[in-house]
Amino acid sequence: MFTISQVSEKTGLTPYTIRYYEKIGVLHEAKRRNGGARVYSESEVSYIQCLNRLKKLGISLEEITEFTRDGCVLDKIQHGEDLVNFTPTLHKRIEILEKHLVELEAKRQELEYIISLTKEKLALYQELMKEDMINTR
Repeated sequence: MFTISQVSEKTGLTPYTIRYYEKIGVLHEAKRRNGGARVYSESEVSYIQCLNRLKKLGISLEEITEFTRDGCVLDKIQHGEDLVNFTPTLHKRIEILEKHLVELEAKRQELEYIISLTKEKLALYQELMKEDMINTR
């Protein structure tokens, strides 16, 4: 079992963020020790890391809540639950991921354009510096 501080170190999320995710329902309420301190299992830490990756993709907390509503569907299917039970969930997850893939592709194109411009400017400035060095000899 891990404390909230240990989970924070493992996930890169602050304890405040972890408590906030719990408060808004993105995370289930953590188990508590006798003194009231939150404790998390290894699988809960993995789940929080997954939430963090979804957030880094630019997925909103509302969409993350929807995305994770039925927990880890792949685990449930691997443990024998019927895929038919998760068809609506899988459709919603596909919809969320497709939307964000389009947004990520647009960002990538923009980054590629900015990288190209930066390389052009860098080459131009390097060429100017070479000319300046030749002229000052």
